[in-house]
This record gives sequence, structure tokens and C-alpha cells, in this order.
Amino acid sequence: MALSKMEDFKFDGKERIPVDYVKGIMQTIPTCNIWDQIWNFQAKSDDLLIATYPKAGTTWTQEIVDLIQNEGDVDKSQRAPTYIRFPFIEWIVPSMRSGLEQAKQMPSPRTLKTHLPIQLLPPSFLEKNCKIIYVARNPKDNMVSYYHFQRMNKALPAPGTWEEYFESFLAGKVCWGSWHDHVKGWWKAKDQHRIVYLFYEDLKKNPKQEIQKLAEFIGKNLDHEVLDKILHHTSFDVMKQNSMANYSSIPTEIMNHSVSPFMRKGTVGDWKNHFTVAQNERFDEDYKKKMADSSLTFHFQFS
Repeated sequence: MALSKMEDFKFDGKERIPVDYVKGIMQTIPTCNIWDQIWNFQAKSDDLLIATYPKAGTTWTQEIVDLIQNEGDVDKSQRAPTYIRFPFIEWIVPSMRSGLEQAKQMPSPRTLKTHLPIQLLPPSFLEKNCKIIYVARNPKDNMVSYYHFQRMNKALPAPGTWEEYFESFLAGKVCWGSWHDHVKGWWKAKDQHRIVYLFYEDLKKNPKQEIQKLAEFIGKNLDHEVLDKILHHTSFDVMKQNSMANYSSIPTEIMNHSVSPFMRKGTVGDWKNHFTVAQNERFDEDYKKKMADSSLTFHFQFS
């Protein structure tokens, strides 16, 4: 399915935005329609890019990065909602400004966001040697979080039942493609480029240490007092109440928080409340095959 122009689809929240494929990766029609512009996006050498698979701790990382850049000044991080502060380069919802437009209008140095797998990343980011922060989350929790996100976010396809979604996710038939290919692709790229690769589970277990790591990568030398302040303001409970970070300012016809809150649990191991024994066995078998060619390891729960 392809529509000739984005205007052919008017988004009113009654229907979901249709999807198509870009080089084998599922994307919404509006993104597919301007793919050439996205691919040819011109990064600047002082751009900082936050890259993740959807629902891998993106918003959390954005908030940490913003507070690092502003040396713990909470008022500055309250200047605008997350989606205004960090242009989402490939995202476009009819009736809202596209990430490309936002990025082009933003003064340097820019901090940008993407969910693109490495093979679809606009080449200028790597050509300009931009700093890139990648965050990966264990696939079981990632799947559960993405499922609930698709339930509440009408700008993405309806996920179907949990059983149906489980199959779609394993097959990589979700927007931004296969989780396995995504995390492996970026893992492989990290040795050739200025990429710091973080894990959601490490951020949960040792947040201060990971925030320190990010600050060093960004080039900020922060004292313990500032780090503690950032730690507090980026805790799940504080962020859940932060209207500039919890996506509550997005119109309800796009994101309906009564279906599932954007910031739902933010825990490690919630997959155990969703996976059946049979699904877990099947997932583990599939994971073993797909991850056999990678040195990546994930924590699926805390002991």
C-alpha cells in the first residue's frame, strides 16, 4: 500500500495511520512518503543523536541528557515538552510539525532523536562523526512496553491481542523492524563510530554511574551534587508527574493515556506478568537462534 501524498491521509484519531515499508522496515505512510528527505537529512558535526528501539528508555535518556547539558538546571528542562526539545527526525504525524522541520529550525548544537535501525540512519550522521547515544533494553520487557504503547498511541498500528502481538514482534513486523536486528546493528557499529552503547537495565541498577558515563561522553564534568539532582529528577516517579516529559500534552485522539499511560511501569522483569510458559520457551529458543552471531548479553530480571 502506498499513498502518493501525505495529504491523502487526514489523521483525526478515528483510524490508525496506515503503514508501508522502507527497505523492508515497517514505517507509517507519512514517513514513507518523505523518505528521500529523511535519508538526505544533513547532520552537523556538533549534533548529538539519541538512538533507540521504541520503548527502550528513550524519553528517560532524553531527560537525563537535557539535564546534563543544562548542568542540572531543572527550570531549563521545563522549557518545553520532550518532543519539542528533541526533534524526532523520521517522525511525522499529519496535523503536527514533522521532526525534519523541527530539526532544521533548531539552532546548534542540536540534540536529536531516532528509532531508525543503523542501515536506515541518514548517512550524514556517520559522515560528520556525530556523537550518538544508543540505549538497548531486554527484548521481553521491550515487547511488553511496545505492546502497551501501540494500544494507546493511534499514530501507530493497532497491536491486536497480546498473542497476536507476540507473533508480530518475533517476526519483526512492527514499526522500526526487528528488535534483534536493531540492537545487533548498532552494537556492531559502535566500534567504528562515536557511539556510546548503554543498557536500560544498567540505568535502572546503577543510574548514577550511567549518568556519569553519559556526562563524560557529552563532555560535561559534573559534581556529585548535580549528579544526585539529575538522578532525582529522572527517577520514574518524578518523571511520571512531569508534564514536560510524560507526553500528557499530546492530544488524546493521538495518545490516550486512559488506555495505557505513556509512562507505565519502567521496571525490569514485567514480562513475567504477560508471557505464558509456552511463550517464554518459544521466545528463548528464537532469541538463541537470532542472537547466536552477537556478543550482546541482556539481563531479563534482577536477581
